[in-house]
Amino acid sequence: MDSILTLQCEKPPKLFGFDQMLNKLYEQDFNLWTEQMAIAIRERNVNDMDWDNLLEEIEDMSASQKRSLRNYYYRLVEHILKLRDWDTEKERNNTKWRVEVVNFRRSINDILEDSPSLKNYIEQNHGLWFPKVIANYDKNKLFPLKDTTTIPLEKMMDDNYFGDAESTT
Repeated sequence: MDSILTLQCEKPPKLFGFDQMLNKLYEQDFNLWTEQMAIAIRERNVNDMDWDNLLEEIEDMSASQKRSLRNYYYRLVEHILKLRDWDTEKERNNTKWRVEVVNFRRSINDILEDSPSLKNYIEQNHGLWFPKVIANYDKNKLFPLKDTTTIPLEKMMDDNYFGDAESTT
């Protein structure tokens, strides 16, 4: 606790292991660590930066966005397949599934709006991810798939496409 209070007041001399104190703060009180990093950045104080942990956090932020994008993509494909192929449940769940498709598209578009460079990421991985969803359905045998051909990304992201015969493209 003393090291946290010291850190808030001013930088202790190097002989006390300032870098180790920052690392300990990072491990024990992440919120306070982020506040300290924000102060150091704002003041352009490169000597008070916890570079290793800061780099790790920046990389984690990018990975988190990619995971979110991939998960929304998986859910979008799943619901489009349900609308297209799950005949026995379609009447009961059609409206709910269509709402989910709209929500997953919106979430994907929100991420792409915030980070336009991720558009390349989803385009590059579409051909890898779609078969994974198909394989999951084949493995779990929830319902028979009528077609396992990859649906083009542009079609899946089209606001009027819901995988069923009522969709317009």
